[in-house]
Amino acid sequence: MFTGYLAAKGFLPELLRELDVEDPEIYGDLVLLEGPEKPALWAANIWRDPVRIPIESIGDAAKKLRAIQRNWILYPLENHRRTLLIIEKLPKVSAKPLVFGAKPLAGALGSWTLIDRDTILAAPHCSSLFPNGEVNFVEDKETPPSRAYLKLWELFTRLDVYPQPGERCIDLGSCPGGWTWVLQQLGANVISVDKAPLADNIAKLPHIEYRQESAFGLDPHTIGPVDWLFSDIICYPKRLYALVQRWIESGLAKRFACTIKFQGEVDYETLAAFAAIPGSQLIHLHNNKNEITWFKL
Repeated sequence: MFTGYLAAKGFLPELLRELDVEDPEIYGDLVLLEGPEKPALWAANIWRDPVRIPIESIGDAAKKLRAIQRNWILYPLENHRRTLLIIEKLPKVSAKPLVFGAKPLAGALGSWTLIDRDTILAAPHCSSLFPNGEVNFVEDKETPPSRAYLKLWELFTRLDVYPQPGERCIDLGSCPGGWTWVLQQLGANVISVDKAPLADNIAKLPHIEYRQESAFGLDPHTIGPVDWLFSDIICYPKRLYALVQRWIESGLAKRFACTIKFQGEVDYETLAAFAAIPGSQLIHLHNNKNEITWFKL
């Protein structure tokens, strides 16, 4: 039994450290290991039970893939011309950017690649519903003041859980307002907290209460109960952890979604502390950079 781990773009070293094995078999950003699947935070997609398929021709390659299942997504390596000719003989699978709120492609989405001219590596079942684990959207390039909003879009899409109209949300460290905008567009009532002001077009939107103060100095009891707490604050992970603990201890926030940002090296000690919070999950989103999203629903 083998398992393939496709690293998030730019994070192959972090994935290799996480997997902690000697002399792994590597194809681009795909790490192939013998043994059952294990948790891999820095993997964008996990290939379950991949198999090597010898092929005699382009037609033979397509025939063998179709015999396994219909929906295949390519992870491109070399042999580009040969790969393209195989794709032409496979059923079309949409890889268009998602409109926010739309469902991803239903059904099994297999992954394959040519590891050499005459050998396919293919996994009919993968951990991600998205091509190579990449969640791309039809973007709004005019309204949001930054591209940070894509992280929330992706998180909600992956979880299929959204703040509901009328729910009370607090966005800590909200400037310039990308996350506040997402929440307001979903119909939530948003308390937006930052010492720096929101972008003008966001500040004018209804159902947003802006508080010009530090998220770290805020007493949760001055806010009262909230359905969701959000934070995309740029700060050291330990400082964010202390902030989150204060809110957990207050008992005033039902659900949490926060970005843990790293200045250089990954702070694995604090990641472990977040993971130990009951009900917690950690994920590296496609739209994350050198950061991890922590959530508790």
